[in-house]
Amino acid sequence: MGEVLEATREDFHDLVAEGLVMVDVWGPQCRPCIALMPHIAKLAEERPELKVVKLEAPKARRVCIELKVHGLPTFMLLRDGQEVGRLSAPEISPAQLREWLADQLKDSNGEEVSESAG
Repeated sequence: MGEVLEATREDFHDLVAEGLVMVDVWGPQCRPCIALMPHIAKLAEERPELKVVKLEAPKARRVCIELKVHGLPTFMLLRDGQEVGRLSAPEISPAQLREWLADQLKDSNGEEVSESAG
């Protein structure tokens, strides 16, 4: 993929329905969210097997309630629409995000999982 897709409340479920998707739930008033944006774009380029979707929380409140998002930034990893991992904290460094994602993409044997696995 290599790109970051902007989801709306109308198309979010369609965008995350298939494959391996990292969701970035963010808000325009969230400084850590804004600071992480260039790093998220770089992750999207480095991991073409991963679809990266941004969801602006204030514009998609019902989706955020459904996803049980309680703070920003929140990152979720979904496989075929089902949550398999979540990272949420007031301050997330680029290194923490990379480490979390790498851990989420490993199977129980420590091998990296691809989109076709599962």
